[in-house]
Amino acid sequence: MTNSTNKPTTLFWIISVIALIWNAMGANAYIQQAYNTESYQAMYTPEQIEIANNVPAWVTAMFAIAVFGATLGSIFLLLRKKIANSIFVISFLAVAIQMSYVFLLGGMGEEYYGAGGMIMPIMIIVIAIFLVWYSKKATTKGWLS
Repeated sequence: MTNSTNKPTTLFWIISVIALIWNAMGANAYIQQAYNTESYQAMYTPEQIEIANNVPAWVTAMFAIAVFGATLGSIFLLLRKKIANSIFVISFLAVAIQMSYVFLLGGMGEEYYGAGGMIMPIMIIVIAIFLVWYSKKATTKGWLS
């Protein structure tokens, strides 16, 4: 049983819901890409689809771990379970590995994301770091058990 001092703030619930929506959108993006759906094909040029089709399997695996892990972490955050932090850490590690391909190995730069499009990968990294930090903070405050 939790007492009133361990009751999460309204901001906690807002962040948790937004995290779930954001990460569910990422999981949807993975599914669209994995199944090469018509809506996925309509969003990208043939050149961008070709780049995505040639991404190494380890990058695709990290994409899956990152988005499905973060979605699961968001669900646990909403359920107020401290395992959310561990899952967000795993998800962040997958993001870091995936983005090493984007930034360091030159696999998906401006050709895939477009001019100025590297903002999205940077946002993904920042949000992943934030969710690790926030879930740790929520655990420290006693909001997660």
